[in-house]
Amino acid sequence: MKKTFLLFGLLVAITQSLFAQTRIIGPAEKKLADTICDCLVHKDLLKVTNKEEAVAFYTDCINQHSDLLIALSEEQNADMTDLEAMKKLGINLALTLMKNQCPGFVQLSKFMAEKEISNNNNVNSSTTGILKRIDNKGFNYLVINNNGAEKSFLWLRQFAGSEKLINGITTSIGKKVTIKWQEIEVYLPVAKGYYKVKEITDVTFL
Repeated sequence: MKKTFLLFGLLVAITQSLFAQTRIIGPAEKKLADTICDCLVHKDLLKVTNKEEAVAFYTDCINQHSDLLIALSEEQNADMTDLEAMKKLGINLALTLMKNQCPGFVQLSKFMAEKEISNNNNVNSSTTGILKRIDNKGFNYLVINNNGAEKSFLWLRQFAGSEKLINGITTSIGKKVTIKWQEIEVYLPVAKGYYKVKEITDVTFL
């Protein structure tokens, strides 16, 4: 079988807790997440000294259980040859591992996050537009219209203004909004590179 790896996981500082969002975790995803977590527990993570070694530990655990990866792709109707589909599947799995506080994954992600933070200091940017909708792709994405183009932002953790959106955005659709965000990277071994996502840090209605 052609080797297909999931992304390493979002490079976020775990000193902040994940914001709880409703998402049904299927049995295949739960089994793979639990199996990966157990695999990492039995690895000597003290040997990890750089980002590449952290990625290697994680992908090795996935490689050992490719049958569970296939089951997960079938559960989520994800074509394993479709890069975009695998990105979404991998993001969901990585966030599930982080949210469940899997010790090994948390340790690796914290190491990765510290390296990333030291490089970019989590620089924040902002985008203003008209709020259109929330897309649920395992985790919520706020979508706005910015000068005729749709822009999507990941709702990963609690942020300033999130309490106004917890019960839905029906009354906020069509309103002008400024979204502050930070660009974080995830590693996707199959692409041999990093995949950037825009994580929301603040939402202000104008």
